[in-house]
Amino acid sequence: MSEVVHVTDSNFESEILNSDIPAMVDFWAEWCGPCKMVGPIIEELAKEYKGRIKIAKLNVDQNRDTPARYGIRNIPTMIFFKAGKAVDTVIGAYPKSFLEERLKALL
Repeated sequence: MSEVVHVTDSNFESEILNSDIPAMVDFWAEWCGPCKMVGPIIEELAKEYKGRIKIAKLNVDQNRDTPARYGIRNIPTMIFFKAGKAVDTVIGAYPKSFLEERLKALL
């Protein structure tokens, strides 16, 4: 079973902005090649950081309001949240070690 939380426009605030722990949201789409490359890394990080950082995915094709609110123009885009505020953004496909550095900065 996946540890990744699938968020939508309707539950984004409750799952991410009101989360008791920091969060990372992967903005992605089914047709996006780089998103598919990052997907397995996101799954691994979700398992490794379970209970410490919430790892979530938001499909930009099915949810338009949240990506527009955060100015998402390219995917994959990962936004890191702490105490309900966006504190870091990574655009593009990066290796696991790079994303881990960003996650560790949230703790």
